[in-house]
Amino acid sequence: MILVWMIGILLVGGIACWLVAQRNTFVCRWIALIAVITAFLIPVGWYVQHQPVIVAGDNWLVHFQADWIPAFGISFHLAMDGLSFIMLLLTFLLGVLAVLCSWNEIREKTGFYFFNLLWTLAGIAGVFVAMDLFLFYFFWEVMLVPMYFLIAIWGDFNRRYAAYKFFIFTQTGGLLMLLSILALYFIHGQQSGGNYTFDYFALLNTTMVGATARWIMLGFLIAFVIKLPMVPLHNWLPDAHSEAPTAGSLILAGLLLKTGAYGIIRFVLPLFPQASFDVAWFAMLVGVVGIVYGALLAFAQTDLKRLIAYTSVSHMGFVLLGVFAFREIALQGVVMQLLTHGVSTGALFVLAGMLKERLHTRDINQMGGLWTAMPRMGGIAMVFVMASLGLPFLGSFIAEFLILMGAFPVSPVLTIIASGGLVLSALYSLRIVQKVFLGQAQTVGEPPRDLSAREWVIMASLTAAIIFLGLYPQPVLDMVRNVIGEMVVRR
Repeated sequence: MILVWMIGILLVGGIACWLVAQRNTFVCRWIALIAVITAFLIPVGWYVQHQPVIVAGDNWLVHFQADWIPAFGISFHLAMDGLSFIMLLLTFLLGVLAVLCSWNEIREKTGFYFFNLLWTLAGIAGVFVAMDLFLFYFFWEVMLVPMYFLIAIWGDFNRRYAAYKFFIFTQTGGLLMLLSILALYFIHGQQSGGNYTFDYFALLNTTMVGATARWIMLGFLIAFVIKLPMVPLHNWLPDAHSEAPTAGSLILAGLLLKTGAYGIIRFVLPLFPQASFDVAWFAMLVGVVGIVYGALLAFAQTDLKRLIAYTSVSHMGFVLLGVFAFREIALQGVVMQLLTHGVSTGALFVLAGMLKERLHTRDINQMGGLWTAMPRMGGIAMVFVMASLGLPFLGSFIAEFLILMGAFPVSPVLTIIASGGLVLSALYSLRIVQKVFLGQAQTVGEPPRDLSAREWVIMASLTAAIIFLGLYPQPVLDMVRNVIGEMVVRR
């Protein structure tokens, strides 16, 4: 029941925040924080208590299944393996920090804000553990609608345009995925003599060949690469990031993009092994294009949040390259990339929100010389800028090294071009430090204040996470080894 409790606490906590905020917004904030911390402690406590050992052939750690709409073969089926476990830990860690980021930033409609924040986290957690495809689609929609409100109500000047764009892109992909789910449902029902079901494990045994498999696979793949995002379907991302509140940007970069990568790993590769292999060369090519294109556009930006948003396009290109290399070491690098990108880019968005709060601008040309006034923030920013460009001893280096090492035997040319993206990442990353914290001071009057105690807690948590992943990635690799290995064997 831990998976049910984990999601239920967030849903109930969100409703409680909405109701309590009408009387006391301070209590509302504490309810949100306690709800997310409790959800975080549930899987951590379970892991400490059971110390699970993942053995070959039995990757699933926790199962829960109950009938939901049995007439249509729909069940409330949740399950957690090593991959789901580490994605849940990332979800709740960033969820706690998102609540802390919003502590003083959100002053209007506070209850409705935390309702949407917690329901978005509940939807993301549900996506990572849903083993019924109808339930998966349900959680997919649950996380999208509250995020739309977070951008549209609490975003910046152009928030409604960004929210509409975000919703249209992601909803279009979601509808394509729904059509593919239904097609898979009917094909399996016909093959099994009328046993119509949305259960993931039953659908794994569905036999599909040729054009049928390719078209259904593309419905899933397009939905997931829109969320990833993949060039040229990335256009919604810079607008959504630049207009969203700080916590919204943190969740978008750290979690929502990861649901796209998770969907490819969990559904596209196992359900359509041959069709995925057939498009692998094209997907790797698009991934490399995204690496270079995203890096070049990031270097050209003057809006700090748009700059960081385009770095996500570049980093997620490595995910596409690694996934479709169909090599175990590359897929392990992909999982590491999901974690390290969530931490490092999420931290950069938090820093951008702190700067916006102090300077009331996102234009890096109006910044400069801030290291003198804010040495602590400057030092923390340097850590995450170095993580973003892939400096050794920080997690991103491990991730990108494993991806490139796994992809090289498959396509040396594409791997070499992708390696050039690391040089470009150094250019845009160092530009952040040079334009924001070094050079001539642009601000006049009272110097901006340095990190507060609450901000120290946020940044120290993210710093500890990125250093731990860089120095000791083995626990993560051990948790996902068998999950990844089965996918490679299945192909």
